[in-house]
Amino acid sequence: MSTADLEISNALSATRRTPVLTGAAKTAAQAEKAAKDFEAVFIGQMVSGMFEGIKSDGPFGGGYGESVFRSLMIEHYSKTIADQGGFGLADQAKRAILRLQEMKQ
Repeated sequence: MSTADLEISNALSATRRTPVLTGAAKTAAQAEKAAKDFEAVFIGQMVSGMFEGIKSDGPFGGGYGESVFRSLMIEHYSKTIADQGGFGLADQAKRAILRLQEMKQ
C-alpha cells in the first residue's frame, strides 16, 4: 500500500467520522471545522508528494512500518499547518459553504 493510498484512506475515514462533511453545517463553527479539515487534506496531498522520491537506507529503513509512520507524520504536519493558518484555503471554503447554505434556504 503506497503512501498516497494511505492518505486517501485516512481522508475518507475522517469524512465518515465528521458529520459536518456529510450534511449541512448548522453553525459557522461547524462550517469552519469542515473548511479546516478540507484544507488539511489538501495540504496533506501536497506534502505527501514531497516524500515520494525519498528512499530509505539502512537496516531500519523502509517497509510497511515506515510507510504507516510517514502517513501519520504527513497527516500531523497537514493538520498543524491548517491549524496555524494554512494557505487561506479554509477561509475561502468556509465562505463558500455558508454562501451555498444561504442560497439553499
